[in-house]
Amino acid sequence: MKPFVRLENVCKVYEGDGVRVEALRNVSFEIQRGEICVIIGQSGAGKTTLLNILGGMDTLTSGKVFLEGEEISAYGKMKLTAYRRFDIGFVFQFYNLIPNLTALENVELAAQLVRSPISPAKLLADVGLADRMHNFPAQLSGGEQQRVAIARALAKNPKLLLCDEPTGALDYQTGKAVLALLQRQSREKGMTVVIITHNTALTAMGDRVVSIKNGEISSVTLNCSPKPVEEIEW
Repeated sequence: MKPFVRLENVCKVYEGDGVRVEALRNVSFEIQRGEICVIIGQSGAGKTTLLNILGGMDTLTSGKVFLEGEEISAYGKMKLTAYRRFDIGFVFQFYNLIPNLTALENVELAAQLVRSPISPAKLLADVGLADRMHNFPAQLSGGEQQRVAIARALAKNPKLLLCDEPTGALDYQTGKAVLALLQRQSREKGMTVVIITHNTALTAMGDRVVSIKNGEISSVTLNCSPKPVEEIEW
């Protein structure tokens, strides 16, 4: 089976003011369609840099990145913009909702960017916010805001859902509910989901676990029996 996502010897170097930082060094791994891939590592390991390169929000210094066999890393600015617009859903740690728009309007804004969106109202109902969709972000709890952010990312019907520490700003129970929602999207809809985290307990939910340390891949593990989030404790 051909991989859905493939990275080949990806390197990222930041330079400025006489300082040279190697954020990623020769990173190579694959992700199959429909998998949950958990990328684990401590702060500063290179997780967010890797996610931003996958999402077309940062460029690599050398190496190659492929999605469905097409080399994303060879795209120019216009093609990268289209890639971010049509192919990628991004769930941020701190929600990044527009404060003067309701939950429904935040999701509708994303849906308007693409050709084949999923119904914003249906998605908000799916994430348990049918009765909260006309509330503004300030009127929602942290968990509710994160569920709006997930609905917003899903409204684009993306090929790849990228999640940057999606539970980092949430309490334990709310975090578990959000992760269970992401797991259902993968299992029920066949969506490919990448989650970066420093919480090693979350590796139990992944089909594939990529460990990164000091900008290098230390291991790639396939999990034959991923656990439902409800069974994971941390």
